Amino acid sequence: MAHNTDLEQPGTLKDDFFLPDLCTTKAVFLLVLLAELIVFVWVLALPQEATFDWNRLALASFFVQWIVLVSAALLCWLRSWLAKKPLWLTLACCYGIVVFVTVTFALAAEWALYLPRGFQPFWQGIDITKLGKYVLLAVILASLFLRYFYVHQQLYYQQQAELQARLQALQSRIHPHFLFNSLNSIASLIVINPDKAEQAVEDLAGLLRATLDDVTLEVTLQREVEVCQQYIRIEQHRFGERLTVNWHMKGVPMDLPIPLLTIQPILENAVLHGIQPIPDGGVIEVTLEYLNDLLILRVVNPLAMYYQQQPGKGNRLALANIQARLQALYGYQAQLSASKSDNMFVTELKYPCQPGVEAGRGE
Repeated sequence: MAHNTDLEQPGTLKDDFFLPDLCTTKAVFLLVLLAELIVFVWVLALPQEATFDWNRLALASFFVQWIVLVSAALLCWLRSWLAKKPLWLTLACCYGIVVFVTVTFALAAEWALYLPRGFQPFWQGIDITKLGKYVLLAVILASLFLRYFYVHQQLYYQQQAELQARLQALQSRIHPHFLFNSLNSIASLIVINPDKAEQAVEDLAGLLRATLDDVTLEVTLQREVEVCQQYIRIEQHRFGERLTVNWHMKGVPMDLPIPLLTIQPILENAVLHGIQPIPDGGVIEVTLEYLNDLLILRVVNPLAMYYQQQPGKGNRLALANIQARLQALYGYQAQLSASKSDNMFVTELKYPCQPGVEAGRGE
């Protein structure tokens, strides 16, 4: 999916939980940066002498950053517990943690300041008014951050809704061109070979079920390969020995997530433009590799002379459709390319993924 660029996507633990994972590197960096900007503005707003007071900025930064980091660590630690609680209790806990950490560090700072003056109790020198200001400032900043997290979550949901609508529009343009040919093949097989006809009907039913499935669904690579093999078996009823598909995927984790009907349209193109126009047929080579968290697919098929002589010919709608779907889900890290070389047509796609991550999403 198009990934959030600021914090981890909300809803990892619970779909309607607004608090992101504050333990990630990206989240910590953002919190430190925002806190430092707030401190800088705060110091600038205070009465200044002729020159900027860098000591005040350093002390204020040290004080605020400790509060922010400790509060974030506690919220991160309690996140799984907070995700199961009502919203009012979650907000109360968030405010309570921030206020508690602020008061603790304020008292520690007062103790550190008054310790050199003697062994008198440090609380005798506490300025309640100043402490109240710290608490009020902490509540205001916590409110700003919580509001940001909530708005960030709502924006994420809106983006997902728009993405789903876009994927539905793209998915609606995927039609099995082989449907009528497959039905004709099945009709002829019913008399000649009823067992093959039954297998062809089962394969066609499975493939159509996948075609009509939820467009936001990501399945495992194993499931996508099974769909492709169902499609190839159907086509082999038509082409027989003219169609051969070799799979090369040794060492590739089969639980990698992949958008449903990603490989099948590429194979359909290979059959339609590489096998069907050639009287003797040919061989389609399908290679899958997993390198540096990238799934790489390469499909090589023979190219009919008609398409070699007229480079502009050929149905590229399916390839453009796949590229649009991959980029909608994974951003511009997903790439798809097609090229001609030595009477062969090569289609290659790659996108980032990890074994088991978000596989089955949308079920």
